[in-house]
Amino acid sequence: MLFAIICTDKPNSLDLRVNTRPQHIEFLNGLGNALKAGGPFLGDDGKMCGSLLIIEASDMDSAQAIAGRDPFRIAGLFQSVDIRPWEWRMKNPEAN
Repeated sequence: MLFAIICTDKPNSLDLRVNTRPQHIEFLNGLGNALKAGGPFLGDDGKMCGSLLIIEASDMDSAQAIAGRDPFRIAGLFQSVDIRPWEWRMKNPEAN
């Protein structure tokens, strides 16, 4: 099952994001094929201000556990984290 993890950074936290990014990227690479897509949201100023991850997990508890291990979340970067079941219908390279 796929899940969208939608994260909004706390205000004025770009330095924390930049400083924690290497650990975050290492974490994402460690997810292997469970990570389907990901990237930052950008504010009106073009600077990173949140994250979107699409992951595969067996259930919501597993998705929450994965999100909880993200170094960005552990560092306290996020103001909010919303996890939603998601269905990839358009342009899914894994679809038959």
